[in-house]
Amino acid sequence: MTPHPQVQREPSVLMAAVLKDAQEKHYAVGLFNTVNLEMAKGVLAAAEEANSPVIIGTAEVLLPFSSLEELALILVPMAKRAKVPVVLHFDHGLTLDCVHKAIALGFSSVMYDCSTKSYKENVRDVKAMVEYAHSRGISVEAELGHVGANDGSAEGDGSGDHSIYTDPVEAKVFAETTGVDALAVAIGTAHGAYKSKPKLDFERLKEIRGMVETPLVLHGGSGLTDEDFRKAIANGIAKVNIFTDINNASAKTAHDQFKEGAGMTDLMPSITEAVKRATEEKMELFGSAGHGGAYKEYVVEHVVERIMERLKEEKGLRRA
Repeated sequence: MTPHPQVQREPSVLMAAVLKDAQEKHYAVGLFNTVNLEMAKGVLAAAEEANSPVIIGTAEVLLPFSSLEELALILVPMAKRAKVPVVLHFDHGLTLDCVHKAIALGFSSVMYDCSTKSYKENVRDVKAMVEYAHSRGISVEAELGHVGANDGSAEGDGSGDHSIYTDPVEAKVFAETTGVDALAVAIGTAHGAYKSKPKLDFERLKEIRGMVETPLVLHGGSGLTDEDFRKAIANGIAKVNIFTDINNASAKTAHDQFKEGAGMTDLMPSITEAVKRATEEKMELFGSAGHGGAYKEYVVEHVVERIMERLKEEKGLRRA
């Protein structure tokens, strides 16, 4: 595998730092996946207006719509200019090459999704990724259990897969062994739009939270009720993934305006505004609004920790 060239990066916002504050103060930060400039502008405009930290990015299954290189050219400078903390996240990385490329292009956080592998393989491969990413100052998310996909989901793998619920004891061992910064758990959600109301296992979530110190992530958030979100956050969720909701909001706006004769230059700001409104609603619901400056002390703490880890590793190599 040919190594990807490393970008010149400025200090980036660590997902680990943002989620630590969310976990301690009992709110959640949204990840809003995007595929173009209009969606990205809407998400970041919402974050600045709400004074909310935000996680923005894309997923490997969305790359047919916009490549990593294209999105990095848009998202990296936008994240640096933002007035609030912006984590640039590569979601559901399925292949090493794509995850390494995302890191090289300037993403500050990656999810290495080995959830369809055996537990032993998941631990082994995620642990190796954590070592690789942490040495470069990058946060890592993993998934234990498996969050399935509803029919027609752009974020599923197309296999019509079903959820495998997360085992609390395995979650504790997995988090401690791998050293991940965030752990996605399967408690009954699925990617894409729901045809019927999902039944979430909040008791399982509560048990996992009681055993695992690592911030927990809820995938398949689009389409859940407000009460579902509030209860999930109250029971330990610190990050919620959203795509279908903002994707549908932008599509509906484009459809409605096109029917009225709008051209492309009319549609573009309308799509951005629709995404902004949908994103703001979620930020208010998740409780992240108003927390735009709270993460800074944790950023310093985690940067120092990573630097010390790197120095210890280098010192050990020189002795060897």
